[in-house]
Amino acid sequence: MVAAPSPVPAPLPAGAMGLGDASDHAGRPALDAGRVARQDRMREHNLSLALAEVVGAREPVSRAQVAARTGLSRAAVSGLVDVLVAAGLVRELAPVALPRAGRPATPLVPAPGAVAGLGLEVNVDYLGVRAVDLAGSVLAEHVEHADLSGSDPAQVLERLAAMATDVRDGLVATGTRVAGAALALPGLVDRGAGAGGPLRVAPNLGWRDVDLGPSSPLAALAPLVANEADLAARAEAHERRGDRPPSFFYVSGEIGIGGATVIDGELQAGRHGWAGEVGHVVVGTAPDGRLQVLEQVAGQHALLRAAGLPTSAGLSELERVAAQGAAGTVTEVASALRGAGRALGVALAAVAHVADVDEVVLGGTFAALFDVLAAEVTATLAELVVFDAWSPVRVSAARAGRYAALTGGALAVLAQVVARPSAWTRPSAPVASAPTATT
Repeated sequence: MVAAPSPVPAPLPAGAMGLGDASDHAGRPALDAGRVARQDRMREHNLSLALAEVVGAREPVSRAQVAARTGLSRAAVSGLVDVLVAAGLVRELAPVALPRAGRPATPLVPAPGAVAGLGLEVNVDYLGVRAVDLAGSVLAEHVEHADLSGSDPAQVLERLAAMATDVRDGLVATGTRVAGAALALPGLVDRGAGAGGPLRVAPNLGWRDVDLGPSSPLAALAPLVANEADLAARAEAHERRGDRPPSFFYVSGEIGIGGATVIDGELQAGRHGWAGEVGHVVVGTAPDGRLQVLEQVAGQHALLRAAGLPTSAGLSELERVAAQGAAGTVTEVASALRGAGRALGVALAAVAHVADVDEVVLGGTFAALFDVLAAEVTATLAELVVFDAWSPVRVSAARAGRYAALTGGALAVLAQVVARPSAWTRPSAPVASAPTATT
């Protein structure tokens, strides 16, 4: 019924409220604008702590549990929860009897459908929109498949803006408040230039230096912009949350291959947000002597060609032929998949040596082909990783499902609601607001 305690930031000390003994000439306490501001910040901080405990829990939690985990008093938590319930951010379930003597506990859960974040994505073979609420439920989704390689960015973004606007307007019409949007792109997003990009390069799309600011077709949505693998890794970390924050290296296997490092539940994106580009790690040499990077050997198009299929074939067809290869009925396919698994293991061994990770998570195409790739990847890691004898690198399949970057984008938006809940507890709470922080 209740989730196990997990470490959380300590509440601000009482002294942080700025209580002083200053007074005016009449002996009355002087108005201290700084004190008021600090009190507001502390209230925001504590509201955020309480909401984060409810939203992040695997199972419903009680007020007493929130108090125990945050270090706040039960009375303080009760008041904070009352505010969150009144604002429609948290919902109370029917009280349940406790195994010990005392009043029944009232379980708390994120309010379904109250507030949603929009995850947007442009990838090489599709674009999509997904709306997710604080409870983690998908409220709406629209995905269109198309070959977007060499496409015009303005035209694609205009189409995506129309899709997102339709989804947003539909949610608002049902009473859901939309907190903002986040856009996932399969390339280098210059996070150092701000939360809105720009996109420096997306090789498989053929896009370069795409402005995603005020002049973009998406300007009205003002999305946070991030790399597709980073947002997919955020969704995966959310799916793996538990007593201990998860740590892993996520591999996003699509037509391109991206990656992202998560340590103790936090994304390690690098100075510009460009960390994790595992698809560009050199894994061998082609017959003509040119160096080969991982994408050229294990990307979805490379796998389709190795399986004797056109690059226009879908993932389901690749899975079918891969299963035949694994069964030994199509030996050339089996050989190609072993080669792809070997190359993936070589690249991930380099990641393990540099980033000191003890688990790699295969997502996207690699998750779909996990049963035929995992053994070769695991064997290669065991052969190459120098610390394998003491800490072998585990290989697991992603749990976040298909189009994980769409979910991760929505979660990035909702993280801002949790970080600043007071904006959503007022009667005039915004219908839409742009996220301002990085992923």
